[in-house]
Amino acid sequence: MTGLHNLIIPRVNINSKESISDAIELVKEHDFDSFIIFSSDIVKFDKVEPFKIEDFYYFIDQISKFKKHHYLYIDAERGFGHRCKDGFLYDKSFIGHDGRGLKLVFDKINHELKINKIFCNLAPVVDIDNNSEKLLKDRTLGRDVDEIVQNAKIFLKSCSDNNIVGCLKHFPGHGAIKGDTHDFLASSDSSINEILELHAKSFEKLFQECDLVMINHGWYKAFENKPKPASMSYNIITDLLKNKMSYNGLIMIDSVRMKSLADNYLEREILDGFFSAGGDLFLDPINPIECLEYIAKIAKKNLDHFQSRINKVLDFKNKFKYHE
Repeated sequence: MTGLHNLIIPRVNINSKESISDAIELVKEHDFDSFIIFSSDIVKFDKVEPFKIEDFYYFIDQISKFKKHHYLYIDAERGFGHRCKDGFLYDKSFIGHDGRGLKLVFDKINHELKINKIFCNLAPVVDIDNNSEKLLKDRTLGRDVDEIVQNAKIFLKSCSDNNIVGCLKHFPGHGAIKGDTHDFLASSDSSINEILELHAKSFEKLFQECDLVMINHGWYKAFENKPKPASMSYNIITDLLKNKMSYNGLIMIDSVRMKSLADNYLEREILDGFFSAGGDLFLDPINPIECLEYIAKIAKKNLDHFQSRINKVLDFKNKFKYHE
């Protein structure tokens, strides 16, 4: 089956010539056209060693030799400056600002991504920060569901105005998790009702505004009796998100390199678990080529299912294709 590379989004570290070279090889040898942009191989959200804009331009120039259209993803909730030292970075809380002021900030963020040929801003964060976790500090868009939804709609309007794809994260709500899934398999004791009526509610109210949702790696005990991250849970991805909430867009896994997964599962187990649970886009694998080879094996067991996934991703790319 051809086109399986569309289901995998590898990392490229712009501060590493070796990483850029590896990315170009993925393009030339395996037809990859999608990457997530980082400035380090360290797996955490914190700002780390931002790259120079000229190094980013070099990567763009190299990949453009082989792909007229490429699809670059980035964590730029607060701006391109989170990864690029020459970019804009908003350093205040989003909470408490009026809609007009937020639109100006969001437009500054997303317009800069547009002119730098970024395809997708992995934002907005629509979690409710119930546990005051460091991971979500100054990243959420409100203190309650209504405020988050209102501000997220402004963010997504800004994405649309600037021809940037947005992404709702981290379903079904990282605010219900105690701890940081970058570091370990953190868990939630929240009841199903609390998750449905509080943590997942903002996502549900925004499904019509956004074609992409990111699944986090927390263990929600209300849905899984034994330790299992949401990103590998059929109960959460298919039963809850797709069936109960009627979500029809694309489903992306959070970075596969995070310790909640990497310390507990082989990469092929994560891949098998995510796709079996109903996922679509495999983000930031450790070994993209091995993942591509393994997904080819499991796809043989269900060709129609995986072909429909590929078609869905291709439709998504075509809908938001970057216009020169």
